[in-house]
Amino acid sequence: MGQDHSSTLTGWREWVSLPEINVPWIKAKIDTGAQTSALHATGISEFERDGAPWVRFTAHPWQLSDEDAAEVELPVHDRRTVRSSSGHAQERPVVLIDVQLVGRTIRAEFTLTDREEMLFRVLIGREALRQGYIVDSDASFLGGKPPRPVRRRNRGRA
Repeated sequence: MGQDHSSTLTGWREWVSLPEINVPWIKAKIDTGAQTSALHATGISEFERDGAPWVRFTAHPWQLSDEDAAEVELPVHDRRTVRSSSGHAQERPVVLIDVQLVGRTIRAEFTLTDREEMLFRVLIGREALRQGYIVDSDASFLGGKPPRPVRRRNRGRA
């Protein structure tokens, strides 16, 4: 449907990389129910740089640890009112980040939010998936897994 490029198969969960913000491995849930992708971030604070809105935040790649937390500063690309699964509406800053998903790198919009209570630190939504992905809801980690010592750092169910 309107796609010129070939489609890449992705599972319902994948290990992805966000090299631009120094996060080599982070577990993501592929969520066709979400329009925009979301990244777990803490200490979100907005500021101005050269008259443009920017945001500073900390990205936490591991589920049960603050190890390898990355301090990030990025321009604010947009703002979105996002309704959580519990029905709570919240305005969130949106940033553009390159994400490596199943062997390809795409530019995606991410809302920044505290996903501390969530199993996955990243959600990949439809806006990103439209860039040539097909989701196999029965598959996991089609893009491979990090080495076992890296997975152990996640301390989740890797």
